[in-house]
Amino acid sequence: MNVIRQASLGRLAGAFALAVAFAAGGTAAVAAPAPAPAAASGNATAPVPDYRLGVGDVLHILVYQNPDLTLDARVSDSGYVSFPLLGALKVGGLTVSETEALIANGLKKGDFVKSPQVTVVLMQVRGSQVSVLGQINRPGRYPLEQAQTRLSDVLAQAGGITTATGSDIVVVTGTRSGKPMRIEIDLPRVFAAQDAQTDLLLQNNDVVWVDRAPLVYIYGEVQRPGAERIERGMTVMQALASGGGLTQRGTERGITIHRRTDSGKVEELKPTMDSFVRDGDVIYVRESLF
Repeated sequence: MNVIRQASLGRLAGAFALAVAFAAGGTAAVAAPAPAPAAASGNATAPVPDYRLGVGDVLHILVYQNPDLTLDARVSDSGYVSFPLLGALKVGGLTVSETEALIANGLKKGDFVKSPQVTVVLMQVRGSQVSVLGQINRPGRYPLEQAQTRLSDVLAQAGGITTATGSDIVVVTGTRSGKPMRIEIDLPRVFAAQDAQTDLLLQNNDVVWVDRAPLVYIYGEVQRPGAERIERGMTVMQALASGGGLTQRGTERGITIHRRTDSGKVEELKPTMDSFVRDGDVIYVRESLF
């Protein structure tokens, strides 16, 4: 029975892996140029680590033909669950399959069940979480429900970046191999065919920070003075256009930019309409004298 069950599980796991690989390859083929499907196929076949149980995870444990051993258990702060006949078991850091093997071996060695067939179902994920902060529609702590959870997955759970104020640059901090990690990710490039691999795999206790978008401030003889979001490569002309353009009294010859330098001083510049604007720039449009 064990052999048959393991073979069936193996076939199911193989079919699931094949479906995932096909889905990943199919998506890449639509979004990318001709070479992209081969790269996507290589990523899909790369080994992915299983989720490891952590504090707060809720497990549903079943032993075939032994209903008295059915149990719902929460992983304690020390990483243990209490199981009938076996007592406290250290499951923190184990995968689901390793937990099944641990319980089955304990029941067999203790001569409690002759050929135990154990199934562990992960009901709630609380052990591995990431924090999503900043210009996000729903900031907070989010569980990593699987080991291959990527940055885009968590941002989607959090409702995405706020359209009006969120930056395109996302900062992820955490630890990798015991060392501090800080990565700035250009989010639009994540969805570009050549940079799809930059969709970072997140790990427990990572922090995702979305800063505010860069702003330019416009005042003087413009239709709608105020702060405007700076789009990529925005020029003075585009910034003024986003503010409704000049009034009838405004003049292009009277435009100045006040820009703060790295030393903290503010300098006054005489830009052209094709000059690029920077975060924090203040554009002033003077009144025409004629």
